[in-house]
Amino acid sequence: MEYHHLLLFIKELERLKNNTRTAWTSTGRQESIAEHSWRLAMFCMALEPHVQDIDMSRVLRMSLIHDLGEAYEGDVSATIAEDPALKLHKEEDALRRLIAPLPESLQQTVMDLWREYTEGNTREAKLVKALDKIETIVQHNQGDNPPDFDYSFNLGYGKPLAAFDPVLQAIRDIVDGETVVHMNRNRT
Repeated sequence: MEYHHLLLFIKELERLKNNTRTAWTSTGRQESIAEHSWRLAMFCMALEPHVQDIDMSRVLRMSLIHDLGEAYEGDVSATIAEDPALKLHKEEDALRRLIAPLPESLQQTVMDLWREYTEGNTREAKLVKALDKIETIVQHNQGDNPPDFDYSFNLGYGKPLAAFDPVLQAIRDIVDGETVVHMNRNRT
């Protein structure tokens, strides 16, 4: 492998540091896609002792690549209705563009992990999908959000994804309780 191709890929990843999500940090700054993916990977790692029959290496890699398809057009809020098939197609095209400098075997590895995540059929993909939503809600609860922020949306956001595992369900219940506290504070 020519290392300059690897560096092209690494440099292109900066887009994920610059593209923001519709979540705010506790200081009122919009969170980047890269920050979300990093904290999702840390969330997965921290849960390793509590989940059974999981290939943590695949989970961590999946959590790091799950939003690479947002490198060019950015994140689209879940509150915005978008055709899921079109969104998936755009993300796949962007992902292929982003990983193009990598060797073919590594491109295939990334695409396989991304497809596994998007299909959500394996325990690893289910874990990452559930924690992706939970991490987002944690950030919403932790963030310095605009006054009109809709906390009630989060109570249903991805909730069924946590139901496959009792540990994830318990975590989701705690996070939902925190969301209700924020909703009640905003009403007063």
